[in-house]
Amino acid sequence: GLEPWGTVFVVFRKAATAKQMALPKPVETELTTLQGPWTVTFPANLGAPASATLPELASWSENKDAGVKYFSGTGTYTKTVDVPAKWLKKGARVWLELGDVKNLAEVEVNGKPLGQVWHAPYRVDVSAALKAGTNAITIKVTNAWVNRMIGDEQPGVREKITMADVKPYKANSPLLASGLLGPVKLVAEK
Repeated sequence: GLEPWGTVFVVFRKAATAKQMALPKPVETELTTLQGPWTVTFPANLGAPASATLPELASWSENKDAGVKYFSGTGTYTKTVDVPAKWLKKGARVWLELGDVKNLAEVEVNGKPLGQVWHAPYRVDVSAALKAGTNAITIKVTNAWVNRMIGDEQPGVREKITMADVKPYKANSPLLASGLLGPVKLVAEK
């Protein structure tokens, strides 16, 4: 299926015999929601701790740790999920639905890169990477630089991380939602 506002080009090699054709809608079944905790690692020298454990998914901007709250860059979420063999039936596709993402996500399952998503619906086909048993899910999420620029304007900040000639944000500017907001689900499609 196409995502909302998605488009494709269809080229017919021969003249069509029918004016229209209705395809059956795929049937989707939610297999599981990946609940917390989630481990998130952050790159060095950008103000965030090396890693944080999130009991549940929430915006970085709501975190009590200022290093996470004002972080801008790429945070890497990791989690394992147990997959029963019955979820991997022949002919079925399994999607990893990320829910809401701010702003871009790159997905790996069991070390296999599965691509990037940058608009709704934030979902990736994980059929070829999943296996029966324990699976490692890695989701790299990149946000905008706004929160870090606001963080650098906070009182008492000694070492600024961003260098900009123009400073459009003040210490009291509203922070943007950032990170993996979820809910994250595995969904089967037949």
